Amino acid sequence: MTISTEVRASDWVAISIADNGVGMSEQIQNQLFNLFFTTKPVGKGTGLGLPISYQIIVERHQGYLHCQSQIGQGTEFIIEIPLKQNHQKT
Repeated sequence: MTISTEVRASDWVAISIADNGVGMSEQIQNQLFNLFFTTKPVGKGTGLGLPISYQIIVERHQGYLHCQSQIGQGTEFIIEIPLKQNHQKT
């Protein structure tokens, strides 16, 4: 597993988390952020982790969450968030 960070365009930070595992198909990648999606057998997983992560990163921090994967090549998740947040009073 490799974790790296970098500053992009002086006002964004990117965090990359990559592995050298078996990777995943495009079909699975397209469903990763869907609520309750899991590749585990029925009753063995809730499928909540990535949708909640996506919501926090995208909605709360105005960032991006990407997944890049190829079968036999591993998977990489990239989180991009702005260094400064635009806070609005509600």
